[in-house]
Amino acid sequence: MTYLHNIGLYFLMIKEMFRKPTKWSVMKHLIFKDIDDLIIGSLGIIAFISFFVGGVITIQTALNISNPLIPKYLVGFATRQSVILEFAPTFTSVIMAGKVGSFITSSIGTMRVTEQIDALEVMGINSLNYLVFPKTIALMLYPFAIAIGMFLGILGGMAACYFGGYTSIDDYIIGLQTDFIPFHIIYSFLKTFVFAFVLATIPSFHGYYMKGGALEVGKASTTSFVWTAVVIILLNYILTDMLLGS
Repeated sequence: MTYLHNIGLYFLMIKEMFRKPTKWSVMKHLIFKDIDDLIIGSLGIIAFISFFVGGVITIQTALNISNPLIPKYLVGFATRQSVILEFAPTFTSVIMAGKVGSFITSSIGTMRVTEQIDALEVMGINSLNYLVFPKTIALMLYPFAIAIGMFLGILGGMAACYFGGYTSIDDYIIGLQTDFIPFHIIYSFLKTFVFAFVLATIPSFHGYYMKGGALEVGKASTTSFVWTAVVIILLNYILTDMLLGS
């Protein structure tokens, strides 16, 4: 019953988030601040992880192609498919559940503990719209960060080929172009938009409705990370089956 109650409360939060909107003159500053905190502030870790994981995928693929009859361009093909279809949209989102999700939960949870949310309500401000809506809008730019991750992942694979000699750059580029399906890019960005909404709302839910003191803020951050990651993995399966399944 507790889980069902929380699910109902979550959807109620989403509904209330759009009610009684904050003045645009105030909202735009909140949105720009959240873009800076959640998107711009995450580009460094996304770029670092994407570049080196792309290199690792290339190295592992090259080392497992031992049969001389298997064309070397498959290294680039496998790297492209792995980075675009799964690593960039899904596993980066799980990592962001720890960074972005914990930040959102702790910031809203701290406001709950210090009674700042109660103060907003007393002033007649819809606290859910004031706190959660800007984060949701800011994270709609999350696909931009994922696009950078895709590019750097493929670039990291190319760097591994160049410095490690696992295959030639020409073969790697041929692999990148082989059997390219444009819908795979659309599929990845559709997933990313859904994951962005999850990254904004589930951590906000755990921060907004938490009870207790400073210790509970840490517990809420941990819980929000776990549930955000679980929902992302489940939605990844559902969306993949819907969009790519036969």
